[in-house]
Amino acid sequence: MATTVKSHDPLWVYPEKNPALFQALTKEFSIHPVTAQILISRGFKTIEEVHEYLYAKLPNLLDPDLFPDMDKAVDRVLLALSENEAILIYGDNDVDGMTAASLLTEFFRAIGAKTIVEIPNRASLKRSLIGDALEIALKNHCKLMITVDCGITAAKEIQEVVAHGIDVIVTDHHEPTSKIPHCAATLNPKLINSTYPNRELTGVGVAFKLAHAVTNALIEQEKISPIKIDLKNYLDLVALGTIADMGSLRGENRILVRYGLRQLRKLKRVGLAKLFQVSELLPQDVTPTDIASKIAPRLNSLGRIAEPIKGVELLLIRDSDAAEKLAKELDLFNLERQKIEKEVADDIENTIYLHPEILKEKAIVLHSDKWHPGIIAILSARIAKQYNRPTLIISIEQGIGKGSIRTIPEFPLLPILKQNADLLINFGGHDFAAGLTIKEENIPIFRQRFIQAADHALKEHDVVSKLYLDAKIDFKDLTFDFMESLNLLEPFGNENSPPILYCDAVQVWPPKLIGKFHMKFFLEQGDRMLEGIGFGLGPRRDQLRRKGLNLRIAFTPHINMFLNKASIQLHIKDFQIQDI
Repeated sequence: MATTVKSHDPLWVYPEKNPALFQALTKEFSIHPVTAQILISRGFKTIEEVHEYLYAKLPNLLDPDLFPDMDKAVDRVLLALSENEAILIYGDNDVDGMTAASLLTEFFRAIGAKTIVEIPNRASLKRSLIGDALEIALKNHCKLMITVDCGITAAKEIQEVVAHGIDVIVTDHHEPTSKIPHCAATLNPKLINSTYPNRELTGVGVAFKLAHAVTNALIEQEKISPIKIDLKNYLDLVALGTIADMGSLRGENRILVRYGLRQLRKLKRVGLAKLFQVSELLPQDVTPTDIASKIAPRLNSLGRIAEPIKGVELLLIRDSDAAEKLAKELDLFNLERQKIEKEVADDIENTIYLHPEILKEKAIVLHSDKWHPGIIAILSARIAKQYNRPTLIISIEQGIGKGSIRTIPEFPLLPILKQNADLLINFGGHDFAAGLTIKEENIPIFRQRFIQAADHALKEHDVVSKLYLDAKIDFKDLTFDFMESLNLLEPFGNENSPPILYCDAVQVWPPKLIGKFHMKFFLEQGDRMLEGIGFGLGPRRDQLRRKGLNLRIAFTPHINMFLNKASIQLHIKDFQIQDI
């Protein structure tokens, strides 16, 4: 059994004030003062920025032709259509890749293209980045291959595909780390010469842009009727992939996800409907948090421990019985993934517990030949968040290590990976989430260099966990009207998290322990009493055994339904005892 290592209490970061903007926002938008302060805390500087954030609609989506190579990509797709060429859609094995592959497959079939789709199983360390794409393309006589959510770092493999007379369109959103693939077109908002204003599109977002541009061209050339393709039908896939891939929910992504959630709630895809059932989710209430915590893990379990192509099958399936069977299969894979994940998580926690010196460094690098390569990404993210440090977890198989890295804003990853490329077989990803493969014998020297770089770059306060507070509020202002005004800020997700508010309150009586790890609070301010729930705060109950304690609490307010009665409940993130 694992022994949880205690991480430090977070440093509270109080909201910055901007009186002039505060006055302007409350006057211009007639919003609650607390909501205005939340917007200021989120970094908005002008009325125009706030207006775009609150009220941007589908017509405000960016023109897909802003991608430099979009015209080349569209021309090559139209040629494939006119010549009746088979198109291979080749995607990454996570939810972003599955949704992007599903979107383009469904779209191309709708416009009459012959389409083959493949998602490689990359849990194996032996696969290259583009795996067996060439073999599949040749076997199916494909003249065009479109990568989705992958390909930007696979110049060598793509060169080989092109050498066999197959054109390649790369659609990806990962940071280029070396030579750009030589191919028919490269669509990636992170290319150095990209003129596309939204760098934060995920893989499925880029795929949607290609579908949008092709649709525009076909309508312009009068090859299809304007009513033949309704691009809104694909936004459920865009929302699913963007949320699962932790895409920023600001700017254009926010529009895509907002409208995508509306489409998702209609549950027109029978496979998703069955997946919602096994996940015990009600479609009309689904939130990005539900998708990230219940839907995405079930789909991702395929890429971790099973066959990820089943994810595409589920998203495209039309038969209800087959969909139900597949959804139940995914649920079982997810249970298996959870079991494997717990074993590895326990092992990692015990390692840190037995070697406390690990936390004296400003980065964590751990490796083992006992850890399943399919779940290291989940665990590197969790450990990085728990200890607020750059974290690299490496799974070793037959002398080759597959590593997953997550970091903190103060320590971007790509510079350090590029500096140490001589030690790596390959690497790719973003500044804040990356992957690598490395020979086992190179791990010790890479570990040393990685930790030294973090120790040099990061100060002590950088690795202290921080709790960013959005606004102060009084209990009297926590009304259903105020909760309604917070809906303006949805959908919540990465870079647009639910607001964290704070206030001072009196503990009426000591908290009640729920299960082993959670606490129910009973709090009073003025003449109003509210209940709070502190998930994971159970171990701190001994600090609160006295009635009448003065507390400062940080929380997110929620509407709780019990026996058809709604009440406002506080989800408490942290507390400080004010009594001296």
